[in-house]
Amino acid sequence: QLQLVESGGGLVQPGGSLKLSCATSALTLDYYSIGWFRQAPGKEREFVALIRWNAGTTYYADSVKGRFTISRDNAKNTMYLQMINLKPEDSAVYYCAAAPFVLPGSRPQRYDYWGQGTRVTVSS
Repeated sequence: QLQLVESGGGLVQPGGSLKLSCATSALTLDYYSIGWFRQAPGKEREFVALIRWNAGTTYYADSVKGRFTISRDNAKNTMYLQMINLKPEDSAVYYCAAAPFVLPGSRPQRYDYWGQGTRVTVSS
């Protein structure tokens, strides 16, 4: 059972930056596609970004392209989501999720493992 633990959320002003982390219990991140999702109150869980297993190809939702960057540190078995130029509409609980040996895309149902989430609030 893969364990995922997010951290790094908090309160930030519009235009500010945050870096989220997703620590995993994986032996190697190369075996997992890792995605970031977010969910705002009263809304469905929304795809944010994805890094493909092995090749490391990255994918982003249009709403975050150019502002968010997903990355991984294989030595630390940790994923990151660097967020810049944050907007109030980025406020949500952010989750990392993993799927082994597949490219799961943007649908939450295709991910097997989830973290507990970390809250991001963008407000002045």
